[in-house]
Amino acid sequence: MKTEALRTVYFLGIGGIGMSALARYLNKAGADVHGYDKTPTSLTAMLEAEGMKIHYEDRPDLIPEETDLIVYTPAIPENLEEFRVASSGKFRLVKRSALLGEITGGKKTLAVAGTHGKTTVSSMLAHIMYHSLAGCTAFLGGIAKNYNSNLLLKPESEYMVTEADEFDRSFLKLSPLSAVITSVDADHLDIYHTHDLLKESFAEFTGRVRENGSLVIKKGLDIQTRANPGVKIYRYALNETADFHAINLRRENGQTRYDIVTPGSTITDIAPALPGLFNIENSIAAAAISWLNGATNEEIRAGINTFTGVKRRFDYRVIREDTIYIDDYAHHPEELRACIQAVRELYPGKHITGIFQPHLYSRTRDFATEFGQSLSLLDRVILLEIYPARELPVEGVNSAMLLNKITLNDKQLCLKTEIPELINRLKPEILLTLGAGDIDQLADPITALLNRNEEK
Repeated sequence: MKTEALRTVYFLGIGGIGMSALARYLNKAGADVHGYDKTPTSLTAMLEAEGMKIHYEDRPDLIPEETDLIVYTPAIPENLEEFRVASSGKFRLVKRSALLGEITGGKKTLAVAGTHGKTTVSSMLAHIMYHSLAGCTAFLGGIAKNYNSNLLLKPESEYMVTEADEFDRSFLKLSPLSAVITSVDADHLDIYHTHDLLKESFAEFTGRVRENGSLVIKKGLDIQTRANPGVKIYRYALNETADFHAINLRRENGQTRYDIVTPGSTITDIAPALPGLFNIENSIAAAAISWLNGATNEEIRAGINTFTGVKRRFDYRVIREDTIYIDDYAHHPEELRACIQAVRELYPGKHITGIFQPHLYSRTRDFATEFGQSLSLLDRVILLEIYPARELPVEGVNSAMLLNKITLNDKQLCLKTEIPELINRLKPEILLTLGAGDIDQLADPITALLNRNEEK
C-alpha cells in the first residue's frame, strides 16, 4: 500500500485517539479525509477545523464513491450499517493497525508497548526525539500537552515513534527497530481470555523487533523473549541496578531530581515537570530507547525536563490551596493504584475523593475484586455506571456489584448528570476523575465549577 497515492480516505471511528493521529497524518500528506464517529468531541472539532469532513450519523451514503481506502477500528460495532457497506467488497478496507504498520514499516520505528504506561512513555520519547538532531514523526495515544496534538510531524526524519497497542493484537503489525515493554499485567481478557495468552502475545511482539535492533524491558517482568538475530536486550528499573536506572533520587527546593545511569554514561540533573515515582520510571524507559537511538545526554535531559505531560494522564486541572483536581485515564486496577498512591505521596494527610467510571462490562467482571481493593485506597468513592464501549451488558455486572467490593463506608453510585451538584455539596479537598470512557466530558464542566466557586 503506497500511502502517498491515497487521494480519498475514509475513517470509521475517526474520533478515536489512534485513528485521529493517522487521519491527521494523511490529511497533512494531501489526502481528502472523511470520517464517521458516534458523537462529536473536542478532538473531532479539531479535525474538522483542520479540513476533514466528519459526520455523526450512520449514513453509508456519505462515504465518497471515489474512496481509495476505508480504515476502521475494532471498536466499531459490526452491526453499524456503514461498516456493513464498507465490508461489502466495494471498497478496500483495512484495520487501523495495518495502516500504522504500513506507514511505519519503512522507517526507523521506536515502539512502546505495555498494558499501562505506554502513552506517557511514547509521548515523552517523542518529545525527546522530536527536539533532537535526529528528529521524529510520532503517532501518540493521547494529546501531548506540549503540542496539543497526538501527531508530531517531521517528514525529513528517518525516525517514527508509536504506541504498540496490545488490544486486538494490533502491535503484531509493527516491525520496530527498537521497542520498550513497560508492563504485562492481565488486561483485555475479552480478547485474550487468560493472562498467559496475553503474555504470549507480548512474547510474539519481541520477535517483531528487526534484526540488530534493540529491546528494552522493565526489570522483573515475567515475559519470554524471542529476539531476532543481533537484537540487544536491555532492562530498566526505577532505583535498582539495571542497564538503565535512577540514582541520587532527591528533593531540592521542592523539586524532584535524579540521575539516570545508562550502559555508557550517566545523565545528570534530571528535574522532571511531572510528579510521582511512576513518572520517574516512565522517564527512564523513554531515556533508554532514545539513548539507544542516538539522542545525546543533553537532549534527553532537556526533553524530560520540559515534557509537560499528556492530557488525562495525571492531568492537573485545578491547583489551589483549598482544592486540587486531577483528571486521569486510569481504567485498570494497577493504574488506579498507581495514581491514587502518587496522590497520597504528594499530598499526605489530604482527603481524596475519586469519581470512577468503569470501562467495559468484561473488564469490570474480570477484575472486580482488584478494582475494589484499588478504589478502597481512596477516602471517598463515587461510582458512575459502566461505560460499555463496544460491549453489550453482562448479566449481574454493574457498578452496584462493584460498589459492594469497596471496603470504604463513604461510597455511592451517581449519575453523570448529578456530579456537578454533588461536587458543589461535598467541596472535595482533592478530587480525581478516573476512567477511559466518556468521563472525560466531565473534566471541563468540573474545572469551570471549581473555578467559579473560587471566585465567589
